[in-house]
Amino acid sequence: MKGLSRAVGVVAVGLMSCGMMGAQTTGSGADAGLPNAPVPQVEGSPDVTLKGMPKAVLVDQKSIWTSPARIRRKDLVWLAPLAAATGVAIATDHYTMSSVVSHDASFNGDNVNASNVLIGGFIAAPVALFGVGQYEHDAKAREAGLLGGEALLDGVVVEQGMKLVFWRERPAVDGSRGLFFQGDAGWDSSFPSSHATLAWSSAAVIAGEYRSPWVQASVYTLATGVSLTRVLGQQHFPTDVLVGSAAGWLIGHYVVRSHHRQALRK
Repeated sequence: MKGLSRAVGVVAVGLMSCGMMGAQTTGSGADAGLPNAPVPQVEGSPDVTLKGMPKAVLVDQKSIWTSPARIRRKDLVWLAPLAAATGVAIATDHYTMSSVVSHDASFNGDNVNASNVLIGGFIAAPVALFGVGQYEHDAKAREAGLLGGEALLDGVVVEQGMKLVFWRERPAVDGSRGLFFQGDAGWDSSFPSSHATLAWSSAAVIAGEYRSPWVQASVYTLATGVSLTRVLGQQHFPTDVLVGSAAGWLIGHYVVRSHHRQALRK
């Protein structure tokens, strides 16, 4: 099983590139590398609309799932550390969940409730931004809402697809062994964390559209809170939230870089 776990770590990083490498592609087709500040779409490309979101998500998914074919040597600058962190996390998941994280039911329950409240806020944020944008004719808020919704949909597809590939047991099952490819895990697979993926997808869009240091610090702190409370609530292993957080962050950046049109000002 130890050999299988190591293999799973390598495969997990390979699949993670689906979200990560997709972030390299910009709307202008430029060689962007690891995403930083968003770049405008190609001149004359269509505006992001509510009606066009299903098509946009389909286009996103094609780029995301075919992205491993575009891995280049320079990507090892960030892919290698992530692979190493994922490997270490997998190797220590059992010890962390069985011996480090509290098993107190009240403590675990409080953290689960906190994670649910926080993820509710990240899901509601794009809706609120879109509503404000429509009501106040604020193009930036409207766009942030649309892109936030798109990133959340992309995140759902990616994390559910990975869950159905890896079928990992939850920490509460089988003494926190965290075995992969267990048919009983089914739709409730632990890897990756849905909460972490969606929180970081939404946070990355908000931080990409509103580049104030205060906004970025706030949304990323809250997203970190989602990831941390999933572990403290005994709902996910550290590996699950690490991979989910990275996937979400990169999906959100990919969406903003590919589709945003408004000039970003602090």
